[in-house]
Amino acid sequence: MSSEKNLPKLTRERGRPRVFDMDEVLDKAMIVFRQKGYHASSISDLGDAMSLTAGSIYKAFSDKRTLFLRVFERYIAIRNADLRNRLQRFSDGKSKIEELLQFYLDSAVEIEGRRGCLVVGSTVELQTLDEELSDLVRQAVARNQSFLISLIAEGQNDGSVSSELDAETAAGLLLCVAFGMRVVGKIQDVTNGEKTIKMVMKVLE
Repeated sequence: MSSEKNLPKLTRERGRPRVFDMDEVLDKAMIVFRQKGYHASSISDLGDAMSLTAGSIYKAFSDKRTLFLRVFERYIAIRNADLRNRLQRFSDGKSKIEELLQFYLDSAVEIEGRRGCLVVGSTVELQTLDEELSDLVRQAVARNQSFLISLIAEGQNDGSVSSELDAETAAGLLLCVAFGMRVVGKIQDVTNGEKTIKMVMKVLE
């Protein structure tokens, strides 16, 4: 007869929680939320992408809403870091704005474009989100516009952007163009994207 100490370890470890890399599973869930949106992303979809059971997802995040909050936070952090790394190569406000638009254009092509932007996609769903999620999305959009205003002000201070330009209005236009590229990118690559950026930049002269 086998003694207890010779029993397979699997039998005694069956109830142990699964160990996984948090950033990795959040990145996998991020793709699902970007492609389908918050409401259309089921726990089954997320579990398949994350290689986790529904039970493991609930143990780690409590519910889909909490998972989305974690994913949204990570998406913003990654995007902001990538953008700021690209902008630090430029010394004047106008060049930074042009690079920002190029950043959005680069994000709107091929597989990256088809996956979509989590902020833009969530903005489209805004009326169907609860108050806290809606506020989170609104704040993200507001930060984008404030950042554009700061870049325009920087350009006006260094002389690369017209001092007669209304910064808030111009920032609103640039935001519409940037977000619009991400919307188009869900379907196809932006037509004449480089020329579009050059045309938009003329507004700042």
